[in-house]
Amino acid sequence: MIMPPHPLTSPDIFQHVRMIMGMVVGLSVTRLLTGLVRIIQHPSQTRIYPVHIGWVLTLLLMLMHFWWWELWLTELPVWRFETYLFLILYAIILFFLSAFLFPDSISDYTGYEDFFISRRKWFFSFFALTVMFDLIDTLIKGPAHYALFSIEYWFRVPVYLVLCGIAIMSTNRRFHMAFVSVGLLYEVSWIVRHFETLS
Repeated sequence: MIMPPHPLTSPDIFQHVRMIMGMVVGLSVTRLLTGLVRIIQHPSQTRIYPVHIGWVLTLLLMLMHFWWWELWLTELPVWRFETYLFLILYAIILFFLSAFLFPDSISDYTGYEDFFISRRKWFFSFFALTVMFDLIDTLIKGPAHYALFSIEYWFRVPVYLVLCGIAIMSTNRRFHMAFVSVGLLYEVSWIVRHFETLS
C-alpha cells in the first residue's frame, strides 16, 4: 500500500472526501431548484401536484441536512476506502431521488400527479435506501453519536421503511398527502431538536 509522504489527519482526509460529496450534493440541489424555477416560469405548461412539491421541499431539506450533519465525520478516527465509497454512494442515491422528482421531460404524462404516481415505486425504493444508509452512517460515527438520539431513532427507521413500503404499493392520494405532510413537519422537528448545533 502506497502511503502519503506526510501522515494525514482525519480532518484533512474528510476535507478531501467532502469535496467530492459536495459536487454530487450540488448537482442534486441544482436539479431541484431548476425544476422549481421551471414551474414558476411556466405555471400553465404542466399541472403541479402538491404531493410532488412536498417531496421536492423535503428532499431539499434532506440535502441541506446531509451536508450539515456529515461534518461530524471530521472526528472519525480511521478512514478507509469503504467508508469513502459508502458516502459517495449515499450522495448518489440522493441525486437519483432529485432526478426522479424532476426528469428531463414528463411529456409522456398528463402532469406531475400522473408522473409521480406512475414512478412512485422507484422514488420510494430509493427513499427507503436513504433510510438504511442513514442508519449505517449513524453507526459509522460511533456509539457516542447514535446515543444522542435515544430510542426515537430506532423507532424512526422501521416506521419510515414501513411507510415507504406502503407508498410503493398504494396509489391512495390521501395517504401520499399525509405521508409527505407529516414527514416534512417531522424532519423539521428532528433537525431542530437534534442538529441545531454540531457541538
